[in-house]
Amino acid sequence: MASGLPLRLPAPGFNASQQLIKSDRGSMLTMSDDNVMMKQIVGTHAPDGREVDVKPLLHLVEDILKRATQQIDTSLTTSQAHAELEDKTHQVNFVSMLDALSYTIDRISCEIAYKALGGTDAHATTVSLFNMLTSYSWDAKLVLTLAAFALNYGEFWLLAQIYSSNDLAKSMAILRQLPSIMEHSGPLKPRFDAINNLIKVMMDVARCVVEFKDLPPAYISNEVPALSTAMAHIPTAVYWTMRSVVACAAQITSLTTMGHEFSISTTVAWELSTLAHKLSNILDHLRKQLDTCYQYIDEKRNVESFQMLKNLFQMIHIDNMKVLKALIYAKDDIQPLIDGSSKKRVHLDVLRRKNVLLLISGLDMSTDELSILEQIYNESRQHGPRLDSQYEVVWVPIVDRSVQWSDPMKGKFESMQSSMPWFTVYHPSLIEKAVIRFIKEVWHFRNKPILVVLDPQGKVVCPNALHMMWIWGSNAFPFTSLREESLWKDETWRLELLVDGIDPVILNWIKEGKYIFMYGGDDDEWVRKFTNTARAVAQAASIPLEMVYVGKSSKREKIRRVIATITVEKLSYVWQDLTMIWFFWTRLESMLYSKIQLGKLDDHDPMMQEIKKLLSYDREGGWAVLSNGSNVVVNGHKTTALQTLLEYDLWKEQVPVKGFDLAYRDHQGRIHDISRPCCRFDFPMTMGRIPETMKCPECNRTMEKFSTFLCCHDEVIPDELFK
Repeated sequence: MASGLPLRLPAPGFNASQQLIKSDRGSMLTMSDDNVMMKQIVGTHAPDGREVDVKPLLHLVEDILKRATQQIDTSLTTSQAHAELEDKTHQVNFVSMLDALSYTIDRISCEIAYKALGGTDAHATTVSLFNMLTSYSWDAKLVLTLAAFALNYGEFWLLAQIYSSNDLAKSMAILRQLPSIMEHSGPLKPRFDAINNLIKVMMDVARCVVEFKDLPPAYISNEVPALSTAMAHIPTAVYWTMRSVVACAAQITSLTTMGHEFSISTTVAWELSTLAHKLSNILDHLRKQLDTCYQYIDEKRNVESFQMLKNLFQMIHIDNMKVLKALIYAKDDIQPLIDGSSKKRVHLDVLRRKNVLLLISGLDMSTDELSILEQIYNESRQHGPRLDSQYEVVWVPIVDRSVQWSDPMKGKFESMQSSMPWFTVYHPSLIEKAVIRFIKEVWHFRNKPILVVLDPQGKVVCPNALHMMWIWGSNAFPFTSLREESLWKDETWRLELLVDGIDPVILNWIKEGKYIFMYGGDDDEWVRKFTNTARAVAQAASIPLEMVYVGKSSKREKIRRVIATITVEKLSYVWQDLTMIWFFWTRLESMLYSKIQLGKLDDHDPMMQEIKKLLSYDREGGWAVLSNGSNVVVNGHKTTALQTLLEYDLWKEQVPVKGFDLAYRDHQGRIHDISRPCCRFDFPMTMGRIPETMKCPECNRTMEKFSTFLCCHDEVIPDELFK
């Protein structure tokens, strides 16, 4: 390539500085009608169809300009750009491309310098460049012009940087008046700052234009408004960037031909700043269109990926690797999992041909849920190789991509991840948008945790095993829907179903054949009346009676106060641990959701009718269940339960005949028939599967469906809403 600036002395009496300023400012003012100007520019555009990959050349230009003036900031770091160059410049295609383009780059370089020395109008110079580049695409015109500028600008700063230590460079620098220029670098600083700022914007525009060229045609076309709008504005962006190249080159030419005296005027910096401002506005507009294009492409890819996921789950696979890669991470360049036991990163291969339980949740999973799940998980590991080697749990964290990842979120995620003994996805960002959409739309994830079970071939064998895990623990292995149905067939309505292994004290009462009142609610006055009356009735009937308070599914603060009252007044046995209370109600709700999931909510099932009653009574304020050992005798609303006890004198004569349990049940039944309080259910929208219809367990009629808005602070929900 030519070494740059042709030396030509101006004609006698020619004031180059005045001419450069006058011509550039005048042309900017007289060419205010962009439409007229752009028609002229577009008229020079006659591409011949040649495709030039300008990205390697643009990287080379970036590297030159970055090293020439360290004040210029680019999106690539020096090491990144250098790595790109080391990779590209050793490729035959890049070398051959430079061979083909070097003549054009030299011509542009000389044209810019010659026209600057001759005092040619900046617009006319820019038009002459477009005429030279008529057969190239818009992005190629721009990058070739920037390469020509980098050739001269890089040479100027190379001499400036090494002339003090290199004899050849010193002699050349004297010819270019560089020592004098550097000695007056103080007054020159505003001009160099203005040049540097303009160069930065020029490079930003160039990168943006090249990005438009690289948009994948398989996902976007000119019919998309954002792209068609951008394409219409790219000629303007290319023109003003090339015009800015001419302006910057003119400043360097003036310095090397007329010396530092040319720098005294502040008008030069103003001209360059005006160009930078205009280019910045153009860049902002293009970037908005580019962002819209990326969003459009992203949506198209997400739709494609979403459909591929749906198709993938309809296929038969040899193992589960294709499915797991599609869900978690498709590439092999990183280890996408953390092993909960060793806390080391591992590949997806550790899950090959195993039953995989995908624990899907946000970052708001409660400590109660985590602690109980961990307990069940650890218990299953104690069963030895029968379960240990056959299934693994993987936490898949789902985070809203529209919310910026923050330090509190990072801390919450890392805290949850470190506490989990099973496998976890390394970072939420690994989960693609299409996967999140699939999990929400197909697997009905609504922020509440779900546990999707995949068999060793990656087939979904249970859409949410969390319900059966809460109910039956590791006995539900292999956690399939078939296993869930089988477990329900073996169940009966008994007290053990309600308390499971939550409290051994109650299990001992059952073994001893005692009468047991299990009760709940948040009204401490009702609790006081109920327990005192029940104790008096038990004494009168001479029966062994125990009572246990199991709280309420919500309103934790009220529950704490009731627990304190019961404890201080010694009203009955009480679960002091709120986690036990949470688990009790979670298991009850899981029984309901399990039946919903199996599609058998309204089957004629007396056991489910009782469970639905209990959940409804809890919402309505309070309840009491009487059992005789394991056998649940009656499940009643707090009003009928207390009234039955208060009216003991009316049915006490039936106790020797029927037994206490049946006598109590019959009298409560008569009270219930008179009052018959129908039921109410509240399903949070965060639950994935909500039934379309539901029958009242009291009257067996189809219940009406309402939408209700409640404050998330359950302890302050008005009681009137549940009456």
